[in-house]
Amino acid sequence: MHGNLGNILILMSVAVVAVWLFKRINLPPILAYLFCGILAGPDILALFEHPEDMQNFAELGIVFLLFSLGLEFSLPKMLAMRHLVFGVGLGQMVITTLVFTGLALLVGFEQKAALVVGGMVALSSTAIVIKQTSDLGILNTPRAQIAVSILLLQDLAVVPLLILVPLLSADSEQSLALAISFAFLKGLIVVGILMSVGKWVLPKVFSEVARTRTDELFVLTTIMVALMAAGLAFSFGLSMALGAFLAGMMLGESQYKHQLEADIRPFRDILMGLFFITIGMRLEPHNLPAQIHWALLGLACIVVLKVCIIRISALIFHLDKKDAWAAGLKLCQMGEFSFVLAALAVDHQILTSQQGSLLLTIGVMSMAITPWLVDKSPEFAKIISREKELDVAGLKQVPDNAKEMSDHVLIFGFGRVGQSVSRLLKTEAIPYKVVDADPVRVQESQSAGEPVYFGDVKQKDILRAVGIDKAKMVLITFDQHEKAKSVIELVSSLYPNLPIVVRTRKDYRMEELLDSGATQVVPEILEGSLMLVTQVLQLSGVPMSRILKRVRKERKGHYGNMHGFFPGETTELDYVKQDKLEFMHAVILTSDAFAVGKSLQELDIAAMKVSLRGLRRDNNELPDPEQGTILQAGDVLVIAGKPRRVESAERLLLEGH
Repeated sequence: MHGNLGNILILMSVAVVAVWLFKRINLPPILAYLFCGILAGPDILALFEHPEDMQNFAELGIVFLLFSLGLEFSLPKMLAMRHLVFGVGLGQMVITTLVFTGLALLVGFEQKAALVVGGMVALSSTAIVIKQTSDLGILNTPRAQIAVSILLLQDLAVVPLLILVPLLSADSEQSLALAISFAFLKGLIVVGILMSVGKWVLPKVFSEVARTRTDELFVLTTIMVALMAAGLAFSFGLSMALGAFLAGMMLGESQYKHQLEADIRPFRDILMGLFFITIGMRLEPHNLPAQIHWALLGLACIVVLKVCIIRISALIFHLDKKDAWAAGLKLCQMGEFSFVLAALAVDHQILTSQQGSLLLTIGVMSMAITPWLVDKSPEFAKIISREKELDVAGLKQVPDNAKEMSDHVLIFGFGRVGQSVSRLLKTEAIPYKVVDADPVRVQESQSAGEPVYFGDVKQKDILRAVGIDKAKMVLITFDQHEKAKSVIELVSSLYPNLPIVVRTRKDYRMEELLDSGATQVVPEILEGSLMLVTQVLQLSGVPMSRILKRVRKERKGHYGNMHGFFPGETTELDYVKQDKLEFMHAVILTSDAFAVGKSLQELDIAAMKVSLRGLRRDNNELPDPEQGTILQAGDVLVIAGKPRRVESAERLLLEGH
């Protein structure tokens, strides 16, 4: 018992370090978990004598993953993108499965094993591709939308594949056609039961649970629903994943969708991590020297053929060739569910452990190169599609006369915000120049006579070429936080006195941009609130001069009075926002509170790293109390700051430590 506990602690420690390390080098956590599994496996550390004992527990990760997938599954969204999903997506899935099934047969796999291999290779990594495209800010581009549509179809195809693998097992005595027919019939029964329960029972259950306002009960109910649906499917001889997916799909259109997803995520992520660790334990490093040439050959074959197949599927439906090549490069890896199918096939003796290990090795390598391929896909797509160099190389050349302009505004990014600003500058006859990294947009803008040039604003040569030394100010309009920070740091280091104005959607990251050297940060949410207040005050009869004075004061103070808000049950927090947002909190001083009888100066609230927003006493509000004010029992102090600091300040005010 103590030995197992020690091994579990070692495994957790390795997992923590590995996830941190892989994150630092921009690799997905899935690879970190697989790496942990390899280390913990029988060939290296051999932490567990019977690693298969962990399998049943780890399979719950798949149940929760499919439940989450069902919650995210949107029938209206799929119907809206049906041309891409059921056109390009279905074409890619069918062609890739057939091609790689044929190749597997050619290299000596049995028929059933070859079909599993074809299905495995046809899948791509939804988690890695969506996260990478989102981080790069290209999720809404045509090439990313093609990739998303294909991923939607693949996610839908996972469910029948998970059902099919057990039916292909070698110990099945009935014919495959008969087995599939029985599975289909049982599937209809399960769907009927779950749909009935989902329509008539679950809404009432969750409505009652929600009224109790007990987080623990909501979490327990969510887990119970997912496991009961999985158990129902399993009792009919079907995949537990199918039941969980159907349960999630039923609840996906309910008002509780986001809360359910938030509740299930911690369990899903932890158990999925454990699942991928158990898969890593199946890898056989001792066979790697003998298999490495096959693994590299398989990797090259999968990458090249998947890219070409996606291009062919897109060609059938007359999509842009450059976007098709770029989408193919994004999706040329194997996916998370490929590992699931491999593990399932080995368990059912459709694949040997050596074959499973080889396929897992190829999958790991394909995932490892995915972030780089997603980042470089537009460049490779242009090369492959043999587009004219004018689109990029020609646009990079900033004309010599562009440097002659002086006292102008430099706009970095020519999206909707940049274009709106440029139109207003033009009406006021203020000269400006624009740098943008989208060749199509630059070409369109140049054709319309706009002073827009192609280039990467992180390069000093581009900045000098557009006359940054003679500019009156720089405006950064693109919504890519890390890129904006690096550009601000570069510009402020070269020209410390040049004003830099930055637009951001993330008001909780204002301080980072200001610390990087920005002169003014314009947060969209807070500016929108200011404009709303302006309209309300004007309609309420407040003189415009007073309104403008108040607005100027807020901007000059970096929106200091607008930071902080009272959180509620619906406030969504992630790890980034948790450390950046400012919360407001009312602290009621009881008769035995530490702060009673002390002055604000004695307490030194500023030293607690929170700000005092007001003091209420006897239902009267003192918005700016003097430092000599002595606090009394029943006073209400309104403080604002980061969540953890607010909690610490409250403890200090009430308990004195």
